[in-house]
Amino acid sequence: MYDIIIIGAGPAGLTAAIYAGRAGLNALVIDKAQSGGTVNVAPLIENYPGVDKITGIELMKLITEQARQYAEIKEHTMVLDIHDNGDSTFSVDTGEEVLKSKFVILATGTEYRKLEIDDSDEDSDNYIGRGLSYCAVCDGTFFIGREVIIVGGGNSAATEALYLNRVGVKCSIVHRRDSLRCDGKLKEDIKEAGIKVYWNCEVKRINGENSIESVTLYNNKTHEETTIDVNGIFVAIGYVPHNELAKQCGVKCNEQGYVIVDEHMKTNIDGIFAVGDITGGIKQIIVSEAQGAIAVSTIDKDIIT
Repeated sequence: MYDIIIIGAGPAGLTAAIYAGRAGLNALVIDKAQSGGTVNVAPLIENYPGVDKITGIELMKLITEQARQYAEIKEHTMVLDIHDNGDSTFSVDTGEEVLKSKFVILATGTEYRKLEIDDSDEDSDNYIGRGLSYCAVCDGTFFIGREVIIVGGGNSAATEALYLNRVGVKCSIVHRRDSLRCDGKLKEDIKEAGIKVYWNCEVKRINGENSIESVTLYNNKTHEETTIDVNGIFVAIGYVPHNELAKQCGVKCNEQGYVIVDEHMKTNIDGIFAVGDITGGIKQIIVSEAQGAIAVSTIDKDIIT
């Protein structure tokens, strides 16, 4: 019997494991892939307090090694089902064994909504680390003084465009519609900043061998193609939350599919918590870690009382 089973070994889940172990709680972390989550693909992180520069995989290796001092970690292990036993315990089924726990923390995260391009033999993710990014805050400073495009038209795209413009990146927005879907104030800010928008356009082709050199845009109204020279592409077309387990065990999600939690990271089901990107909000490593700490601190108090 575990005190806590944490599903997901990204920053939120691993931090929860560290706090659990230090609180004297018996915790297990389970992840369907390698420990580290989506942070593993970050080419360079420069905004993590106390660390000047570090790759995502190096940072997550350090956090994983620390977490192993406090909790067992099972990598490459699927969780098929979470069952409420009705006696203040849960059964977590991995297909190979059924594990029991007093509390469950969902830290299953999200994945970026992938940039789809017309050329069926080309995968845009091949350019990750070579000019394509899903995080302006993480990678924007690499493109200061250079030309990039932001793909998207919602609040995230507008916010990232304004951020890049502010730090000195020459950016334009590529949007497949004829108006932005962001807040009115953001629209005004985009206009005042002089950020160019390619309306009714989609990325048809990414050009460049070792790095991005240009993109070919397709206008879905005029059916014309335009090639523009750029050094980078920032994709801001949304996220896909990994909420399958949450929904399966009756945890409530909002319209966007993110798990609904209170200030203590509790879900609607007593004993089940959710932390990290699966809860929506600001998707930053430090935010996810804070949520992991909050959840375990709450559990620790609940056990004591």
